[in-house]
Amino acid sequence: MERLRCNACGQIFKADEPEGAGPEKYDETAVAMIALLKYGTGVPFQRLERLQKQLGMPLSAATQWDLMAAAAELIRAALEELIRQAAQGSVMHNDDTGMRILRLTREPGDKRTGTFTSGIVSLVGAWTIALFFTGWKHAGENLAEVLKQRARGLPAPIQMSDALSRNSPKVEGVEPLQANCLAHGRRQVVEVADHFPEECRYVLETLRDVYHHDALAREQAMSPEQRLRFHQDHSGPLMKGLHEWMEAQLGEHKTEPNSGLGKAISYLLNHWMKLTLFLRQPGAPIDNNIVERALKKAILNRKNALFYKTLNGAGVGDLFMSLIHTCELNGANPFDYLTELQRHSEELKRRPSEWMPWNYREALARLATPTAA
Repeated sequence: MERLRCNACGQIFKADEPEGAGPEKYDETAVAMIALLKYGTGVPFQRLERLQKQLGMPLSAATQWDLMAAAAELIRAALEELIRQAAQGSVMHNDDTGMRILRLTREPGDKRTGTFTSGIVSLVGAWTIALFFTGWKHAGENLAEVLKQRARGLPAPIQMSDALSRNSPKVEGVEPLQANCLAHGRRQVVEVADHFPEECRYVLETLRDVYHHDALAREQAMSPEQRLRFHQDHSGPLMKGLHEWMEAQLGEHKTEPNSGLGKAISYLLNHWMKLTLFLRQPGAPIDNNIVERALKKAILNRKNALFYKTLNGAGVGDLFMSLIHTCELNGANPFDYLTELQRHSEELKRRPSEWMPWNYREALARLATPTAA
């Protein structure tokens, strides 16, 4: 509000508030837009500050952070409910990427030096939940923390990742069915294709047909059991032939084991059972691409903002990225969702399960009815 002081008497005159102005200086929509720009599209606070100045409405980077921190505490119940529901998923993808935190106090005795952002994508019925965790823990450790909230009696989930051991969760009472990413194995073949064109062409064309079958199953909306039978009938013979061909390449010394192609073949053979779980288990995915795409949000933030200042700042970023990307995966509007969570924070705390991206509109409709009031 503009304030003017009289030079003669010192009295201060303040402009009247516009009609409809509330007690809060920043509307929930402004906070939601800042969160969406920063954590949804990777625009750093400093760039937003310059943009606001150019628009004639200055908004400092420090003020933006204060708004984000306050909003994160206000709607944290939504993230906690997402984590609880993600733990019940039938298929769970995970992976991590490097992330820098300037000020990080580690647990006593922890000698690790790296910091990471782990991505977890969990399929829970018809819904897909994306979670982000930044700190010194690897993807497997963060997934183990999520699985601690899994309800007893549920069947073991399918856990999809690459073949790194740090991606495997270790939690008492839960033994996931482990699947490995076929795209990672394919990538190793692509990298040596220029040096072994004929051999690599056979491998890549075989995997191309397998991916084509998976795309057909998705287009035809097959059930997990139908998809399994379809892959067994159409992809099974292809993968069997590929396995025999790779064994012959090494066993008959057609390919040098220490060559680039030999190492790519060894990778596929060493992890064959996990790479082909989709031929034996209904609902098993063939790759980890969904979490690779999710991690691009963290990578975009890293490329533009370079780092998080503190672990608390990383936690705020994880919260907003989790909510925003879960909205995108389920066809919800993240701007509208973040706005309504702030406006109904008390209802969110009382019944968090009713304020998920896929059902919060129903909660709003109930509140709008006279009986709900």
